[in-house]
Amino acid sequence: MAPTYQLFLLLLGLVGTQATFDHRMAAAMATGLCRTRPTDLVFIIDSSRSVRPSEFEQVKVFLAKVIEGLDVGPNSTRVGVVNYASRVKNEVSLKTHRTKAALVKAVTKIEPLSTGTMTGLAIQFALNVAFSEAEGARAKSPDISRVAIIVTDGRPQDNVKDVAQRARDAGIEIFAIGVGRVDMNTLKQMASESLDDHVDYVESYSVIEKLTKKFKEAFCVSDLCDTGDHDCEQVCTSTPGSYKCGCREGFTLMDDGRSCSAACSNAAIDVVFVIDGSKSIRPENFELVKKWINQIVDKMDVSESKTHVGLVQYSSLVKTEFPLGQHNNKKDLKDAVKKMDYMEKGTMTGHALSYMMETSFSLSQGARPGVQKIGIVFTDGRSQDYIMDAAKKAKEEGVKMYAVGVGSAVESELKAIASEPIAEHYFYTADFKTMNQISKKLQINVCEDPCECDSLVKFQKKVEAALQALNKKLESMSKRIALLEKKIV
Repeated sequence: MAPTYQLFLLLLGLVGTQATFDHRMAAAMATGLCRTRPTDLVFIIDSSRSVRPSEFEQVKVFLAKVIEGLDVGPNSTRVGVVNYASRVKNEVSLKTHRTKAALVKAVTKIEPLSTGTMTGLAIQFALNVAFSEAEGARAKSPDISRVAIIVTDGRPQDNVKDVAQRARDAGIEIFAIGVGRVDMNTLKQMASESLDDHVDYVESYSVIEKLTKKFKEAFCVSDLCDTGDHDCEQVCTSTPGSYKCGCREGFTLMDDGRSCSAACSNAAIDVVFVIDGSKSIRPENFELVKKWINQIVDKMDVSESKTHVGLVQYSSLVKTEFPLGQHNNKKDLKDAVKKMDYMEKGTMTGHALSYMMETSFSLSQGARPGVQKIGIVFTDGRSQDYIMDAAKKAKEEGVKMYAVGVGSAVESELKAIASEPIAEHYFYTADFKTMNQISKKLQINVCEDPCECDSLVKFQKKVEAALQALNKKLESMSKRIALLEKKIV
């Protein structure tokens, strides 16, 4: 079977897997298979003057919908709500309401404070008061989670970094939700690690409800393998309140703990991301692009001897963010991606492709001789220069090219960049927020020569062992026949 055809089958399988996951998760939530881990949960909601009354109503609807998905009770999940602006008000204590109906009713009665934005003060209040045993919080225990969900739409008028660190050090897991013109750096200073899981952004309060599903799933524990609430690529084994991933025979579990690879004995590859940083993307979407890059990195076998990754950002100019081989472990590589600054100018994709070939894949920039070269090009719009010659040259020189487009990306340009067969190397989505679906589908096949795959080597060894055993049996039978012939004679 040709490697490209194997990749095609894998992509189809992943699409089906995601659909199955969504279906199973919805079914689990509906049938009650999903139960929430015992949690003390406090919402910290911004009601400063920048939040209009109609928008504050949408925040309350969001809170109510998250509460509806929880297993509320004195011995399961307790919920509190802290309302803040220039001052802080404890609207709902963890000890006050023990049923969903009572909680939702209390949430609907909350009124906005409509003054400044003292987010640091609100976090300090939650740490000192809302999460105190006097207000209904349970004694610290590894069996009980403490979680704060902060919703804000602006830049705080006080310091949040230090107080958020104190809250996290006290065992509070912080999720930060930003709306509209929020300061993204502030969200990152507040949120727990990993930031990919704990920082969310929405353009307006009108779409904040779409985060409901995320938080329902975040608090959901049970037999996670049965409910489908896992991200194991092949094998899922349930443990109490959690799960472990594994792989079928012939595959190995990768560093991310969930992906599987048919590891090749000579599977060294040089991968260069060519990322559009033009002004049409916007800063909040550029953060999503960085998350998307790191989702792909998670699936790679990054090391000194295996996969090397380089990153180029382009707009009107082209800039090497880091060359091939500079970061040879996933943590350093992902940290470098997160630190990338947004360029915010034009869209010179043709220039970027030429730069990739002439500079990024040069020996002086860390490219290794005789190693498969892979280019992953991301863009959200039409190129302002000619791309055909540069794209053709890259493919003619043996670079396997993947083209990924979002929003206003031009299909004909993406197909011109992508390697053959185009259907396996070209991806498009209309919305930045669904880019994670592409990261799940895009699987870089590094076993160019099937004879180098460890899975095939294992199979060959099994065949050889079976043949040796068969030869021994035949030799034994031959000896017996010879003895019988002597007796007959």
